[in-house]
Amino acid sequence: MQEKILILDFGSQYTQLIARRIRELSVYCEIYPFNHFPSPDSSVKGVILSGSPYSVRDKNAPDPDLSRIKGTFPLLGVCYGAQLLVQKYGGEVMPSAAREYGRANLIHLNTGDALFRNITPGTQVWMSHGDTIAVLPEGYEIIGSTASVKAGAYKIKNETTWGIQFHPEVYHTTEGLQMLSNFVFGICGCTGNWTPGSFIETTVLHLQNEIKDDKVILGLSGGVDSTVAAMLLHRAIGLNLTCIFIDNGLLRKNEFENVMDSYKDLGLNITGIRAGERFLEELEGISDPEKKRKTIGRVFIEVFDEAARQVKDVKWLAQGTIYPDVIESVSVNGPSATIKSHHNVGGLPEKMHLKVIEPLRLLFKDEVRRVGTALGIPGAILNRHPFPGPGLAIRLLGAVTREKLEILKEADNIFISELKKHGLYDKVWQAAVILLPVRSVGVMGDERTYENTIVLRAVVSTDGMTADWAHLPHEFLGLVSNEIINNVRGINRVVYDISSKPPSTIEWE
Repeated sequence: MQEKILILDFGSQYTQLIARRIRELSVYCEIYPFNHFPSPDSSVKGVILSGSPYSVRDKNAPDPDLSRIKGTFPLLGVCYGAQLLVQKYGGEVMPSAAREYGRANLIHLNTGDALFRNITPGTQVWMSHGDTIAVLPEGYEIIGSTASVKAGAYKIKNETTWGIQFHPEVYHTTEGLQMLSNFVFGICGCTGNWTPGSFIETTVLHLQNEIKDDKVILGLSGGVDSTVAAMLLHRAIGLNLTCIFIDNGLLRKNEFENVMDSYKDLGLNITGIRAGERFLEELEGISDPEKKRKTIGRVFIEVFDEAARQVKDVKWLAQGTIYPDVIESVSVNGPSATIKSHHNVGGLPEKMHLKVIEPLRLLFKDEVRRVGTALGIPGAILNRHPFPGPGLAIRLLGAVTREKLEILKEADNIFISELKKHGLYDKVWQAAVILLPVRSVGVMGDERTYENTIVLRAVVSTDGMTADWAHLPHEFLGLVSNEIINNVRGINRVVYDISSKPPSTIEWE
């Protein structure tokens, strides 16, 4: 049975980061809403209570029954979790005189305590709370203090229970990973056996037991998630998996051919379908972004359904759902069983009466890439930038026409090619060209022009939830601008998007 750490989520923006840090230590963990967590069994080695945007003094503050956990399993309360363990068991939490936010130092530290083993006195931590612990319950011992927070960290006597009023999971807590390591290894006794190899081994066995001799179809996109899901399934069930890759006419220049070629040596059973004309005909005259998305989704379902019907006796639809999708589908304000719609293949499971299998539903994006590496998938596939499902349709603002699509494909191809040529492709999370419904005056040769404007967009990010614009060299941007204007007929102006997410989004539509 896979050993694991449970994390009870109270709605903190950092909860996923706690899980990612623990998994970096090769320890498996799962996140559950505070009001929807399972009864811990022998596989659970410890429990972490997350932070929260709530105050423990709020009328509707999260207040779970911890009777199955506290005193039975090693327990670590982080920020809100630490304050909950005080307020709930006879102590007192009060508003801080000033909001405790930002860097602080643990100037008083009990280095003999198991949680702080090998931690440097005075180590920097990150505070983020509006309340503070005023009175500790009986049996609670202070093991760490900052200049302004006396109960910066505590332990309950005769219990493997700790509370800390800072966030060990964020980068600004310089020895936070060591603290988490002390908790999961020294206190919880985890062995650190959660590796890409162990995941592949257990997942393949699970897929074989679940699917048996049934047939499975999977919609390949050419991206990381669907490719890794396909390879896991291929290893489990071989040719009983059929992959369908649809060219919707909205892919990058030569993308269909390049993707099909990149899969040649992987042994996958792939059906490639060219359906670009069908998509473009259905999109004709549609300018509204949401209508474009819905039209593309509807036609995709129709084309995929037709292709799938050529495969006899299909019982399963495989999807590349990953762990953040699963977590975000269950709110801390109430359990839900619905995965976000844009991570499913439209309404295919219901339409085709198929069971759904999701081999990656336990993995974060960086873990998907590590598993892909262990499966032998080439870096050219694993390191590809994310690409939107509706493709270039949402990077071409306004109605999609063949002429504008061709202009966009050519400009996009130059931008991506130059990023690769200059060693910048792997330094950005995502890069795109946006064709605006804006024409501007220009001069080319001895003639005045009135042509299209494009936007270059490049961002850096770890997960796409937040992103900053990439500070690409000015010389490089100038080179790309010249290449596009000189080689793509119909463009006479290039601009660079320097907005971050938030407040902007990565895509323009």
